[in-house]
Amino acid sequence: MRPLCALVDLAAIRHNHAVARRCAPGSKVFAVVRANAYGHGVREVVTALHADADGFAVATLEEAAEVRAMHGQARILVLQGCFTGEALPMAAHLSLDLLLHSREQVQALLGATLSQPLRVWLALGSEPCQPGFAPWALREVAASLHGAPQVAEVNLLGQLACAEAPVDAVIARQMACVAELLDLPFSQRSLAASAATLSLPAAHMDWVRPGLMLYGASPFTDRDAAQLGLQPALSLNARLMAVRDLATDGCVGRGAAPSRIGVVSCGYADGYPGQAPGGTPLLVRGRRVPLVGRVAMDMLCVDLGALPDARVGDEVQLWGALLPVDEVARAVGCRSAALLAGISARVPRRYVGG
Repeated sequence: MRPLCALVDLAAIRHNHAVARRCAPGSKVFAVVRANAYGHGVREVVTALHADADGFAVATLEEAAEVRAMHGQARILVLQGCFTGEALPMAAHLSLDLLLHSREQVQALLGATLSQPLRVWLALGSEPCQPGFAPWALREVAASLHGAPQVAEVNLLGQLACAEAPVDAVIARQMACVAELLDLPFSQRSLAASAATLSLPAAHMDWVRPGLMLYGASPFTDRDAAQLGLQPALSLNARLMAVRDLATDGCVGRGAAPSRIGVVSCGYADGYPGQAPGGTPLLVRGRRVPLVGRVAMDMLCVDLGALPDARVGDEVQLWGALLPVDEVARAVGCRSAALLAGISARVPRRYVGG
């Protein structure tokens, strides 16, 4: 068997969910499990949170159906809503909450024949780059939905842009947009994803939507997960499959000059970022070593010059409990969520803490 696996700590996910609850004690929690629970395994994560979460948030109807099969009672919010009117009867059958981003989605809903009315959430697009309705348009849409036979509840959902690297003026403007709508008879409101859940009590409202924080990564650019009391939930572990002593650097990449390299059984087909630059940290025997050369489809190379005793079979951690995924993401120039959700299906998951 290839020496590569993702070790998922379900106890850490439950711990991080409890952190979200402590941060927002007056709010209910939609645990965000889209994209296969950020690569951690949606079946296992939903099972681990079955008794704790008030609801789950997913991206698509297909993801919602998978979660509903495991949890018959929890509220399930579909963050992209339905793309066609033909999908709405299935959403009603599954008793889902739908987020509406556009007038086209609203019109499809109002024209649908459903087995039961749906709980809907209107997306507030308070910034030009955000999908959803401007405050004035949202008033019109909310009025058209109240009392419609297809609608059980009309709720408000917003997303705070820049919450992970707060710009006070932007946050203030967005909170002001929400305040302008307080007179509307929404049943419930949700504004806070991970960053606002951790740092902005004024945004907690009725529901919070922790996503990245559930998996032990930080949503902030200036605070790491440990400072926030979060525990890493996934360790991507491999082994050295070869060790070579080199006289030149020609086979591992221009500019690298290692005297000794290790070949690691992980590559971009496994989800390790192909664009990772030389110097990106990894751990061998618990000690930091730099990536050298280009990441290949099935393997990558590390500089073992500082580890003369490293041998074939030694464990390598690409990120995880000892090497924060946030640090690797910064080195690569991407988001932590991209690394976690990008772990491919061919990497086996092993679970502890269940």
